[in-house]
Amino acid sequence: MDQAGVLREMKENVVPPAIGQERHKTRVIAVTSGKGGVGKTNITANFAYILSKMGKRTLLLDADAGLANIDVILGITPKYNLHHVLCGEKTLLEAVVEGPGGVRILPAASGIPEMAELSKGQKFTLLEEIEDLDEDFDFMLIDTAAGIAANVMYFNMAAGEIIVVASPEPTSLTDAYALIKVLYQGYAVRRFTLLVNMAVDSSEAGRVYTRLSNATNHFLDLPIEYLGYIPHDQNVPKAVKKQKLLSEAFPDSKASKSMSDIVKELCLKQPKDHEDGTIKFFDRSAINKVV
Repeated sequence: MDQAGVLREMKENVVPPAIGQERHKTRVIAVTSGKGGVGKTNITANFAYILSKMGKRTLLLDADAGLANIDVILGITPKYNLHHVLCGEKTLLEAVVEGPGGVRILPAASGIPEMAELSKGQKFTLLEEIEDLDEDFDFMLIDTAAGIAANVMYFNMAAGEIIVVASPEPTSLTDAYALIKVLYQGYAVRRFTLLVNMAVDSSEAGRVYTRLSNATNHFLDLPIEYLGYIPHDQNVPKAVKKQKLLSEAFPDSKASKSMSDIVKELCLKQPKDHEDGTIKFFDRSAINKVV
């Protein structure tokens, strides 16, 4: 048998891994919020950048499918985006671009109304495209849209971990509680981590966590975890105007240092396994509840 025949026979005898097993080490984290304007997208992009600079292979998914912002924050102009993938015009690999620090990014579409609510077929197309990626990732960060729309539920359910971002504003707390309530009562999600953004100091951030935690404990009998806080920092809008990430443009700023500390803490945390004992790239059984 010639060399080509040997290689062909070896390939035919290889048993492919089951879906999810090949990527069991990938941590899929949704960064979400009940209210817009709390800095969620900025935080997600900076977290991805910091992880990548730490040597973690990171994929950043802009899941605000109808109002893309990641590309604006990063100062990139992608040729293709999520819409091209879901329409079958491009594969996910063809749409993924490289951003600052080596972060791999799947940009969302902007200004396309039908993208605001993905169909069942589109959701599974995206799932299959992501699982077909050749590259293994340590982290996949999903920047969801704000609120409790169907797309937000879908991407939160797809993730293995959920970080809820809230600011000290009363409306932010009210909407964060609403988001947690819907995911808990409607989709049986039981684990949430709170990240407070734009707090004056640790005391104010602690009060935000206490108020939200007291509400979820009292009304839902649901404890939530506290990830930390990011202080209010005048360098944040400066970086946005430059279309640079804060961690890239002002690495010594208060908020940047805080985000770096939080990412390091996040890396040390061991996520809880799914019921079958593995950390899946995307949780298919959970997704079935929202499609």
